[in-house]
Amino acid sequence: MNSSSSDMNQSSSPFCLLGLGYSYNLNTCMLEVSVILFLTILIISGNLVVIIVFHCAPLLHHHTTSHFIQTMAYADLLVGMSCLVPSLSLLHYLKGLDEELTCKVFGYLVSVLKSVSMASLACISVDRYIAITRPFSYATLVTTCRLRVCIGLIWLYSALIFLPSFFGWGKPGYHGDIFRWCATSWQTDPGFSSFIVALLYAPAALTVCFTYGSIFRICRQHTRKITQRLARFGPQENERGEHGEGCLDKRYAMVLFRITSVFYVLWMPYIVYFLLESAGLYRHLVASFLTTWLAISNSFCNCLIYSLSNSMFRKGLGRLFKSLFTPCLELGCCTEGKKGPAPPSQRPAQAC
Repeated sequence: MNSSSSDMNQSSSPFCLLGLGYSYNLNTCMLEVSVILFLTILIISGNLVVIIVFHCAPLLHHHTTSHFIQTMAYADLLVGMSCLVPSLSLLHYLKGLDEELTCKVFGYLVSVLKSVSMASLACISVDRYIAITRPFSYATLVTTCRLRVCIGLIWLYSALIFLPSFFGWGKPGYHGDIFRWCATSWQTDPGFSSFIVALLYAPAALTVCFTYGSIFRICRQHTRKITQRLARFGPQENERGEHGEGCLDKRYAMVLFRITSVFYVLWMPYIVYFLLESAGLYRHLVASFLTTWLAISNSFCNCLIYSLSNSMFRKGLGRLFKSLFTPCLELGCCTEGKKGPAPPSQRPAQAC
């Protein structure tokens, strides 16, 4: 009798991963709710701004990488919207849902969306590598049709790689551990964890390291040669243009490298804990919560870094805010002014 009553009390009381900030008046975990709601608002608002600015600033489309940036923005926006599920669950708005099914769907969805971001960053690094190493054939190699096919394959691959977790093979992550069943009954599997690392985490990280390392090495060699020519023969008109284009490519690669670096810095604690917990070496509910939501916070950091690092994006953002507070009397108020032709590596991709 006592055991049954204790089970009923345990099932009626909320499941607090952190074990702190429990409110008896609201019967909820206030600390978890505050963290998740705060991140949800930041992620949704930040990525909505990025999507709108890209829509209103055509000059941002001169970079073919804008397709991948927008893909990441849409994926991160969906991450923010899906984070409403644990928030509403903690606030007792989703009492009628099956906890096991909700946990599996939420964990799978967030894992797929973050896989899209990770694969998109790897594709961005490959795109910049081609732009630096093959500037004259870049426009024929990277076409709009190929970009769309690549983005479609990213979504398909991300959806398939985590699908085995639905059939009982492992756990895709700790995103759903806010639900009691997810944290206590759904266990990780060393085989599935190794499968994810081998087919997603490791290839993406190695691709990024190789491409950006090669880009910066080539840029240093390029800059050194131009400096030696200037010292020997003096400035010439064609070398000024070549130097300016090389610097522009390097600056844009630096912006994308910052985004990629922050992504892996925020995700590295989660990946390390994922491997340790899968191997049975370390398990702690607080660590799973903190590393998981630290990784999810990257969905906001992407748009923050891009807005701070890209001058063209800041200009488009400024015009967007100006159009919101100033009556728009002319057509095309969200369009950018015309500028000179962009370098080959930054021109819009040709159609197939």
